[in-house]
Amino acid sequence: MAATPQNPASAPRRKVSRHRGEGQWAMGHFTPLNGNEQFKKDDDGLNVRTRIETIYSKRGFDSIDPNDLRGRMRWWGLYTQRKPGIDGGKTAVLEPEELDDKYFMLRVRIDGGRLTTQQLRVIGEISQEFARGSADVTDRQNIQLHWIRIEDVPEIWNRLEAVGLSTTEACGDTPRVVIGSPVAGIAEDEIIDGSWAIDEINRRYIGSKEFSNLPRKFKSAISGSPLLDVVHEINDIAFVGVEHPEHGPGFDLWVGGGLSTNPKIGVRLGAWVPLAEVPEVWAGVIGIFRDYGYRRLRTRARLKFLVADWGAEKFRRILEEEYLERELVDGPAPAEPLQRWRDHIGVHRQQDGNFYVGFAPRVGRVDGATLAKVADLAEAHGSGRVRTTVEQKMIVLDVTEDQVDSLVEALEALDLTARPSAFRRGTMACTGIEYCKLAIVETKARGASLIDELERRLPDFDEPLTINLNGCPNACARIQVADIGLKGQLVLDERGEQVEGFQVHLGGALGLEAGFGRKVRGLKVTSEELPDYVERVLKRFQAEREDGERFAAWASRASEEALS
Repeated sequence: MAATPQNPASAPRRKVSRHRGEGQWAMGHFTPLNGNEQFKKDDDGLNVRTRIETIYSKRGFDSIDPNDLRGRMRWWGLYTQRKPGIDGGKTAVLEPEELDDKYFMLRVRIDGGRLTTQQLRVIGEISQEFARGSADVTDRQNIQLHWIRIEDVPEIWNRLEAVGLSTTEACGDTPRVVIGSPVAGIAEDEIIDGSWAIDEINRRYIGSKEFSNLPRKFKSAISGSPLLDVVHEINDIAFVGVEHPEHGPGFDLWVGGGLSTNPKIGVRLGAWVPLAEVPEVWAGVIGIFRDYGYRRLRTRARLKFLVADWGAEKFRRILEEEYLERELVDGPAPAEPLQRWRDHIGVHRQQDGNFYVGFAPRVGRVDGATLAKVADLAEAHGSGRVRTTVEQKMIVLDVTEDQVDSLVEALEALDLTARPSAFRRGTMACTGIEYCKLAIVETKARGASLIDELERRLPDFDEPLTINLNGCPNACARIQVADIGLKGQLVLDERGEQVEGFQVHLGGALGLEAGFGRKVRGLKVTSEELPDYVERVLKRFQAEREDGERFAAWASRASEEALS
């Protein structure tokens, strides 16, 4: 017996929604699917500069349109900083306008980490005059200032641009600073100098509306150093120096790296790129990101998600067929670096027989007066060239042999040591709750005090070790790829009270053995307990390690008891 047809009028209605895809422009999905995409469609972020100069700087903070304040102003390196006195427990609870202070963080873009002493001195002067002396060297070779008033921004731009510096696209959904080897064209062991490509990318594309509306930020790295000194594994695109057996020196192409809450190591496309073609290939990859990148959800809007879905083979095919219209040359992978430290700290001979001297501020924290003094020292002992590194460190170039000892001693007097302990050398920290609206805990002062405690407790520890402190889950300080990565969160102390602390990641690494740190179930420490915890784990490492074993390798095999 056949079933009686159901009355359509009485049948439950199925909700039908039109498929909108992932917001990929190349698939025809141009309708904005979130507020960020809407404000970018309404007005290009680069256009906000005119309003800053003609309206906001004259009428003050309260005149700023919210979509400019928390959106487009990032295209010019400006973020509102955290209002003082708001504890980490309120970070995810308060509305943006409740977290906003009426001051800004300003990020000075330093592509390749290259500075003249004139430029460094101007940054120092701006810091002292407009930023209450603040200055941080970042892990992407930039310098960040705080306490910036909107009224002062046009004058700051004028001073920076007069010496060839910029804040253009230092933040926002844009091609951020192109990091490069800080000793490009200088180091004795360099495979190839990528400086020309960095300059050419800046000349052709930075500040251009061709790439000023991306799904999210786009991070680039170019280095011909055999030390693999630009954390190429965690950039959206990286060009890594290699020697092709037939074509000579060039670059191995990597795409799709990134950290934050969904970390991914970049993948090799197996392609060799000559120096002259780097800008074109860079534009092809960022073009794929612009056109095919996922714009629906901000949490999936980084290139790494597209690369993970497509795979290296498809990504290379789309790049070649649709963007370059030619095939790339197959090429070799980079060789394993001969040493673990990639920060260029210490005294090293240059190609020309002079020396460069790398030195370590504490967790990247300096100040305007110190930057001015570094400029003075670089002029007195070198040729007037300074570099920043991706490890929150700095380098003075072109020091003659008879000036090396004098420079090292002068830096020591500024607490900028060129002979740091393993802890001073290997500890990094993000901005933290002092200024960052996303942060939950304090990081800079905590990192500096941790260095002091570990130097006192373990004075003979000399193994290469990285300790990275981050104030929130976003991994600006690269916690997942540190030997000891510390992710800020609120934890319960022994009295059951909520206090600042960290979730611990152990055994992360970069290099050809790149991998993410291990999380031990339930392993969290309060900020106050941090020196005790790190001391305990390092002593166990020293007691249990095998000959030549690195901390990361030991941490991957150690028992949870040994790591707790």
